[in-house]
Amino acid sequence: MPNKNTIKNALTIAIASVWLINGLFCKVLNMVPRHQAIVAQILGDDYAYLATKLIGCAEILMFVWILSRIKPRFCALSQIAIVGLMNIIEFFWVPNLLLFGHLNALFAAIFMFVVYLQQFVLHQ
Repeated sequence: MPNKNTIKNALTIAIASVWLINGLFCKVLNMVPRHQAIVAQILGDDYAYLATKLIGCAEILMFVWILSRIKPRFCALSQIAIVGLMNIIEFFWVPNLLLFGHLNALFAAIFMFVVYLQQFVLHQ
């Protein structure tokens, strides 16, 4: 059975990968156009392209921050807050564009719990 450090490191890589995949592939490279459509519906068509790219770049920076292990607890709290806020906005404004509709909130809650578990439970 893997020890606590192995699990914590695996979760760190998995969490960081979520940010990289969503930032680079889904937003910057626009491999999932639905992300730009979500931004367009929230901010308007005039801002959608640039805002989506900037959000993607910020997600790539989150990937780097996670792997850097600089201020890990603040990083974890930031992730939880960002994912929570983003999903509240999407839940009410654009549920029709979400992959799983309102059920996306459940997946976001699970992700936030995993981030919490990785940093505040397994870190003990």
